[in-house]
Amino acid sequence: MSKATILIIEDEAEIRDMLRFSLERADYQVLEAETAEIALEMLQGRLPDLLLVDWMLPGISGVELIRRLRKEELTAALPAIMLTARGEETDKLKGFDSGVDDFLTKPFSPKELLARIKALLRRSGSQDSEILTAGVISMDLGQHQLTVSGQPVDIGPTEYRLLEFFLKKKNRVYSREQLLDRVWGRNVYVEERTVDVHILRLRKLLTPYECDKWIQTVRGAGYRFTPVEDVLLQDSK
Repeated sequence: MSKATILIIEDEAEIRDMLRFSLERADYQVLEAETAEIALEMLQGRLPDLLLVDWMLPGISGVELIRRLRKEELTAALPAIMLTARGEETDKLKGFDSGVDDFLTKPFSPKELLARIKALLRRSGSQDSEILTAGVISMDLGQHQLTVSGQPVDIGPTEYRLLEFFLKKKNRVYSREQLLDRVWGRNVYVEERTVDVHILRLRKLLTPYECDKWIQTVRGAGYRFTPVEDVLLQDSK
């Protein structure tokens, strides 16, 4: 089983070093960001399994970051623990209202940190272990692993998110603009033709398994993902 990945979002280097040491010692994979802005860029790639977010970040605060993430479909359910020196009940309520899952009040012990992380990962485990399937395609979200016809397939982070979206939204047409919003996120500004480029890459990836035609171009509308069994069903009507 692959290591769980935790993204630390903390502007103080000494605290990041302490957190990284404790987490790596507990066999977690660790990513780091000094600001919320850097974290938002990192989250456009592979998503971590959990966020550790400092409340008092320069620029976008930790609370505002969580609030933004909860509005995006891709990151809405991403587990997050807030690190804060604020211990007042009103502050915690404000944090929970933003979508934070748990709090750790500074200073805290490494044992408490690891206990909170394990508990939150357990609570969110049902979603992390979800497996999406369509015909010969299988995507294990917990392992972040794509297999086609039983064979592991290497796939880029953007193509992974695009295929994950298609597997969740089969047989529905989505415009390029909708795909940009749902897969890339509203905080990312890229041209609509970027969608075409990644659709082409995803089709090329699926061509050896004869699944490329499942991604259909709907002229004047966008794209639709229809697995082979659904294509056969439509043809028989």
